[in-house]
Amino acid sequence: MVYLAITSNGLAEVLRVREDEKTAVWCGSDAISEDDYDDLKAGNVSRFSYPLRGQESDVLAGALETIEEHHPNETVWVEQCR
Repeated sequence: MVYLAITSNGLAEVLRVREDEKTAVWCGSDAISEDDYDDLKAGNVSRFSYPLRGQESDVLAGALETIEEHHPNETVWVEQCR
């Protein structure tokens, strides 16, 4: 399973609840700053260089395609933002 966090709160929650650091987590640049990402102690977290929240659906689709390339045939859980 792979998680895609859209917000900083979503990222924090996923890092808290995932089973172990083998579980992959991805997020947008607006979920964590570059400096905080560099300092992040949690393993197996990938950060896109662009934001995801509030973007057009093609941006999210592109992010999901990238995740699929890196994690073929795995379920991807996506944070829903309201």
